[in-house]
Amino acid sequence: MMQEIAAWALETAKRRGASYADARVMDIRHRDISTKNGEVGTLSESESLGIGVRVIANGSWGFASTDRLTREGVQACAAEAVAIAKASALAKIEDVALAPEGAYVDVWQNPFLKDPFRIPVERQIDLLLAADKEMRRVKGITVAEGSMAFRRIDQLFVSSIGSLIHQTKVQSGAGIVALSFFGNELQKRSYPNSFGGQHMLRGYELIEEIDLVGNAQRVAEECVALHSAAQCPQGQSTIILDSSQLGLQIHESIGHPIELDRVLGMEANFAGMSFLTTEKLRKLKYGSDIVNVVADARLEHGPGLGTFAYDDEGVPAQCIPVISSGLFTGYLSSRETAPAIGEKRSGGTVRCESWNRLPMIRMTNISINPGTWKYEDLISDTDDAIFMETNRSWSIDDRRYHFQFSTEIGWEIKGGKKGRMIKNPSYSGITTEFWNSCDAICSRDYWTLWGTPNCGKGQPMQTMGTGHGASPARFRNVKVGVAFSK
Repeated sequence: MMQEIAAWALETAKRRGASYADARVMDIRHRDISTKNGEVGTLSESESLGIGVRVIANGSWGFASTDRLTREGVQACAAEAVAIAKASALAKIEDVALAPEGAYVDVWQNPFLKDPFRIPVERQIDLLLAADKEMRRVKGITVAEGSMAFRRIDQLFVSSIGSLIHQTKVQSGAGIVALSFFGNELQKRSYPNSFGGQHMLRGYELIEEIDLVGNAQRVAEECVALHSAAQCPQGQSTIILDSSQLGLQIHESIGHPIELDRVLGMEANFAGMSFLTTEKLRKLKYGSDIVNVVADARLEHGPGLGTFAYDDEGVPAQCIPVISSGLFTGYLSSRETAPAIGEKRSGGTVRCESWNRLPMIRMTNISINPGTWKYEDLISDTDDAIFMETNRSWSIDDRRYHFQFSTEIGWEIKGGKKGRMIKNPSYSGITTEFWNSCDAICSRDYWTLWGTPNCGKGQPMQTMGTGHGASPARFRNVKVGVAFSK
């Protein structure tokens, strides 16, 4: 049925004068659960089915969508997309030109062991409530929260160049949070990461592996202990970031600025534009020689939220070298933007949140390659530093150059040993100076592919999942301070 619906759209678009057309039929299922202090907070399940039609007519783009999937409804949608393109052409500066791409006929599904939608909701709620109970056993905990989120995206992509691609993606995620309010200070600890926990392109087996109940007491105890911890010192310091914090650092100070639509001024909502103008490509020393970053959507990179077989323009998943031995070497591009940087082919990074959203350049899995250090050796080799763990907040300017991050917890390192707990740690810097100060990265044994399910971009906003692989890493001479102090 999906194939028939898409065919109606392409036939109408071509008949109405489109020189290019593609259609996405998407069936998206959501399940979201949350608990708070022993009660169920959110329990929602929804499904959305529709088609988005994108065309080029008279040298301009047009887009329309509908959930009225009768022949008449789909044909009207495709006709509207062509009409919009022709109206847009009246104000065009130049014709849209697309980098060439082959036609693909394929079926792909990410591997998973347990379909989360076949697990009873009651069982999922019971797990969250059990973790909630363990956190509230710890004296001083004010609020205990837990959440789970599951997505199933069944999508057919069809284009006028002959592609017919059916992809099914199942993603799962969960996390817990403990909060403690004492005096006028609020402390927070999250597991396995902040802002929703860990999310991957996997099944319910991920939820079982991260063991929320088994980590609940430790998380709560650390939360309460933060009230008695020493404040983070201020000044210049060596810092070591855990892999989850480094993942967010990559997201904000590398992932967003390499989006070529931002660089070219085609998109500026939510995250602004970019300092990485095109003359810097293969010339800017982005980081130190040990910094190697890739944008990798291939499954072999890992089951990240930025993993797929083909993007939403029908371009196969690729690995793009973004930073190579410290040198800036690549952007995230589309079929339209790739020619602007002299590329003959799209980087395959275009995605859309739903059938009723226009595809745009989005991060895939933007990851820093592992280094050679053992974690224990990195600590013992460091005389005086602060180890910072789990993001609490961040701020970065509209060109992704000046930033400040705070984490939930820190640990003082003295004489090569991890010592006392530090509260309210933060650090700030300039993107290129910061990455050039990196002098040690832990090995593959400590590398984790983290999922960020809530990256916003565009207007209307599209919330997409991205992946960020990282190992703990050390940075020298960084400005540190106190966030959320009294």
